[in-house]
Amino acid sequence: MVFTKVLLVLPFMVAVWAWFCFNKRSKSRRQRSAQLCPGPYPFPLIGNILQLGRNPHQSLEKLSKTYGPLMSLHLGSIYTVVVSSPEMAKEILQKHDLVFSSRTIPAAVQSHDHHKNSIGLLPVGNKWRDFRKICKEQMFSTQHLEASQGLRQEKLRKLCDYVQECCVKGRVVNIGEVAFVTTLNFMSATLFSVDFTNFDSDTTHEWKETMEGLFAIVAAPNFADFFPLLKKFDPQGIKRRADLYFGKLLSMFENVINQRLESRRTHSDTSFKKDLLEGLLELSEGSEYDLSPKVMKHLLLDLFNAGTDTTASTVEWALTELLRNPNKMSIAKNELITVIGKNIRVKESDISKLSYLQAVIKEVLRLHPPAPLLVPRKSEVDVEINGYIIPKNSQIFVNVWAIGRDSSIWPNPNTFEPERFLDSKIDFKGQDFEFIPFGSGRRMCPGLQIADRMLLIMVASLIHNFNWELEPGTKQEELDIREKFGLALHKEVPLKALPVKP
Repeated sequence: MVFTKVLLVLPFMVAVWAWFCFNKRSKSRRQRSAQLCPGPYPFPLIGNILQLGRNPHQSLEKLSKTYGPLMSLHLGSIYTVVVSSPEMAKEILQKHDLVFSSRTIPAAVQSHDHHKNSIGLLPVGNKWRDFRKICKEQMFSTQHLEASQGLRQEKLRKLCDYVQECCVKGRVVNIGEVAFVTTLNFMSATLFSVDFTNFDSDTTHEWKETMEGLFAIVAAPNFADFFPLLKKFDPQGIKRRADLYFGKLLSMFENVINQRLESRRTHSDTSFKKDLLEGLLELSEGSEYDLSPKVMKHLLLDLFNAGTDTTASTVEWALTELLRNPNKMSIAKNELITVIGKNIRVKESDISKLSYLQAVIKEVLRLHPPAPLLVPRKSEVDVEINGYIIPKNSQIFVNVWAIGRDSSIWPNPNTFEPERFLDSKIDFKGQDFEFIPFGSGRRMCPGLQIADRMLLIMVASLIHNFNWELEPGTKQEELDIREKFGLALHKEVPLKALPVKP
């Protein structure tokens, strides 16, 4: 598939060959005395693009075994460095964090100027710091997390009621879809005080299709990124499709903002719910932040996307691994029954007592990190790492998927063993570089705390008072665990399972 696309855009690529050669020569003087990172030999024009494959995190992990934990690739005109060890990740994300704090900006995320108002893509500066401060104070602080527990409990109650209904009717449950509905409604209620969809609703499919489509198109290899002179031609149509996905979501958020503004104008005495939108509108009335409706809708889009698809996909992977390992499922269920009891709703205050379930979630994040290459970074200046020069404007991939499956760090790395975390102090808070599914440093995921709570409580709710059987006709050893690469790491084949009462 990728090779076919190369052939289709070959005429455009030939047109930029002269530019590419000139660009290489312009760097030769600086690089002559420097040793660049080792890597596979690049083909003319396309460099190492074909070696990315359908699942780049897996392809790059294999290549790193030959070329080492600091490996270079030429993706068209983009010099890229791939980090595949805890030691090199620490150098990049901690020791030289500021140097590598910027982002590469693919053409797809430039749709509707999203990159100019995105907390995940903005360069480190005043605007980015303002966004981080707003998110922490309005959504991710301990005070706000404690205050929003009731909201999460309400969404979990609806989840359990739906699973109970399927149990009574003998219907299989699409685990990824119900997790998606739960996280989608939690995020929409947190941001706007409304539920966006329901279980078994046509709108669920529409939302899932839109968000997965957006994530897939942003993560797709784009020749307009590899060869900037092709940008205005958009040879694969990626920018056009990104315009549609971004436009659809931004338009929806704009409508919600306008409706709230109109309600505030016509019902001045109404006490609005203290959701994130209301907090942003109140902040916009002061002089501390530049928060126009345009800026707000992009910030809300970032939070909405980051908090929905990745959480849902991780819950699906957790149930997949537990169904593949019935003995681990039994241990997790017994812990829940012992600590909480039967027929009792799991509460967030119970989480600290559920050591095995915490280990289960950590093991799932080790094997199936939500963003296997994290969000790519960019070097601001030339910098020497481990004896190699990483030139200015290099793109940096941190392959946390490869680090999580390194046999020199993790015994039996491809085996699901939550027990490895029971007597370990390793955590995913960004200080243990052998386990950084949420990144590290100033650009690590700002919503880590809320993601951790949602993952634990949702998995606990699904397995506490239900037994699960695979979809009729599916054998345990045949359970599909193939991955589909994107901004979130999905199962290629959705998990469907039958809930039954113990």
